[in-house]
Amino acid sequence: MTLRYIHAADLHLDSPFTGIRAAAPENVAQTLYSATFDSYRNIIDLCISERVDALLVAGDIYDGADRSLRAQQAFIDGLRSLDAAGIRSFVCHGNHDPLDGWEARLAYPDGCHRFGSEFAAVPIFPDEPERALVYGISYPTRDVYDNLVSQLGEVDESAFTIGLLHANVGGNTDHALYAPCTLDDLAQSGIDYWALGHVHTRQVLRERTPTVVYPGNPQGRHPNETGARGVYLVEVDDTGNVGLEFRPTDTVRWERINIDISALETEQDLLNEIDDAMQNLLDGAEGRSVVVRMTLTGRGEVNQFLRQAGAAEQLLASINDQWAERLPFVWCERIEDETAAAIDRDALRSGEDFLAEVLRTADQIREDPETLQDGLAELYQHRRFRQHLANLTEAEIAALLDEAEALAVNLLAEDDR
Repeated sequence: MTLRYIHAADLHLDSPFTGIRAAAPENVAQTLYSATFDSYRNIIDLCISERVDALLVAGDIYDGADRSLRAQQAFIDGLRSLDAAGIRSFVCHGNHDPLDGWEARLAYPDGCHRFGSEFAAVPIFPDEPERALVYGISYPTRDVYDNLVSQLGEVDESAFTIGLLHANVGGNTDHALYAPCTLDDLAQSGIDYWALGHVHTRQVLRERTPTVVYPGNPQGRHPNETGARGVYLVEVDDTGNVGLEFRPTDTVRWERINIDISALETEQDLLNEIDDAMQNLLDGAEGRSVVVRMTLTGRGEVNQFLRQAGAAEQLLASINDQWAERLPFVWCERIEDETAAAIDRDALRSGEDFLAEVLRTADQIREDPETLQDGLAELYQHRRFRQHLANLTEAEIAALLDEAEALAVNLLAEDDR
């Protein structure tokens, strides 16, 4: 193997978890307080256990430009551990940790290279510069709206080259348009592997020539950052082929779940269903604790309980009494109630109003699915919609019909809620 390295980004050390920690019990709050630091320690331990050649960090090491002393000490201590193990580190700075932010006068280890505000090329192996080079650039200040790739210049084609960059590729609307560039810009750069940061959801934008990767953030920080979070272990063979392996490094996992009350008859049924869901979350978290946001959906008898004043709060307290004190824990940070009262479908269908006609039409379609295609003929021919409709299976069409009926009932049925 020619080269092995860890590609990380968006550590956001000392992320405050504002508001969430304040509502959490002490053990949960403490876990969240330490989560970004523990995740970073996991990255350092992974580098050492895998005996990689280097760690690459693609920006947003800290959560803000005025990064805390605690965060800076933790970050540098990790790099010192790598240096002691003979592992080099390469760091660029992004919009959350620009070069003009406050910085304590702490000594970085000799094996760490931090990139400045202009692209520079640094060998991973100082004694063998022809093996691999890292081209990196940092944000001089928070608001960088220039295409930094255009500043790269000529790339050494004799070595395996890595571009270390914090940027928004392709105009991702979920993140600010800092250092915007296109995938084509990266493809034409001459770089073999683009180690990107900024987008918190991991994704491989391009697998080969060049390989373009966002590892995502190594620790989720709120309910929109669900699922496993971590880094990529990258292996480059003698021919320059790149192998990618995602490695989770998070210590607490965020999840969203829906609980459908339609088939539940009693409060005990609801509690049992929630207990099963909590256990499933723990089983799927690989030994990690979980913070979950729960949405209750559907029409059913349990809605009578949920309509009582303070019912959602009582349910939340009951869940957390059962699950939040465990280790690992599941802490439900919020319950969103989107349920409605049970209905008598047969009675609604026999009516004379618009909803009755909708239900009768739905039944006709179930009996003869071809009538749906006839009714949606214009959509099947529409240039935007036909690509989504053309390949639907009968089961998928049936599921869509069920969803449409449920939506119609929720919007049109009389409900004294």
